[in-house]
Amino acid sequence: MPSLTRYNTPMPWLPFALLTAFSLATADALTKRALKQTDESVMVWVREGYALPFISIALFFVPIPFLDKTFWTTLALLLPLEITAIFLYVKAIRLSPLSLTIPFMALSPAFILLIAFVILGERPSLTGVAGVFLITSGAYLLNARASREGILGPLRAILREKGSVLMIIVAFIYSITATLGKMAVKHSSPVFFGFFYPLVLTAVLTVVLGWKGKLKGVTARPGTFLSIGFFTAVMVLSHFIAISLTNVAYMISVKRTNLVFSVLYGRFMFEEENLRERLAGSAIMVIGVVLITLG
Repeated sequence: MPSLTRYNTPMPWLPFALLTAFSLATADALTKRALKQTDESVMVWVREGYALPFISIALFFVPIPFLDKTFWTTLALLLPLEITAIFLYVKAIRLSPLSLTIPFMALSPAFILLIAFVILGERPSLTGVAGVFLITSGAYLLNARASREGILGPLRAILREKGSVLMIIVAFIYSITATLGKMAVKHSSPVFFGFFYPLVLTAVLTVVLGWKGKLKGVTARPGTFLSIGFFTAVMVLSHFIAISLTNVAYMISVKRTNLVFSVLYGRFMFEEENLRERLAGSAIMVIGVVLITLG
């Protein structure tokens, strides 16, 4: 397999970054549709387990680095947080419209800045502060119609939407796992960790579902589940191809356009309302993420 060494290949990174965003949004939309007939716990396994047949092919071409004690310790810390976040993520998708849940994932980089300031004393740049402001403003606009109830109406609307609240919690957890993930990558390699981590997650989730007595459910709708696994795998593969071709910050910024794709899926697949305000809010949140990521 040819090397994907950053900057040494003519392959464009932007299409892969956009493919990552589109595939993530598509997996989320298919997950929401499948949840009408599928248990949440089963769907959590499906998103990881059914991606493995596609992801595992790449593992044959990825060199295995030396994995030290720090790597395994970090992995042990990551897993319970990641599994909690995945369960809450799927629950949020089931409970609320995609256009009122997925955009709140944009809060993760804002939380990272906040954690770095509180714990490490790192002061964010003016660009980072502007990004946080835009993300907050975009979140406000997602429920702009609730402003008829007063200036705090949109904020109260967020709190009334259980899926939105859960996704905010997920975004906070992911702001923590992002830091731990960087540590794991430093003590392995980006590509190896990207393919190895889903494998470990699936193994742990298999034990969890077996303990709950729900493991049989993962074979109930193989066609639907394979489509979710396929798009999840495409997301993972295109993510690491894009990162290998350009600066990580650029790639992550483009990846966050999945918020916009999710709003569009919400409107055209699930007939969710208020497309304009939610699309505008999501777009502003994406710009905020770009500012934080590039700042």
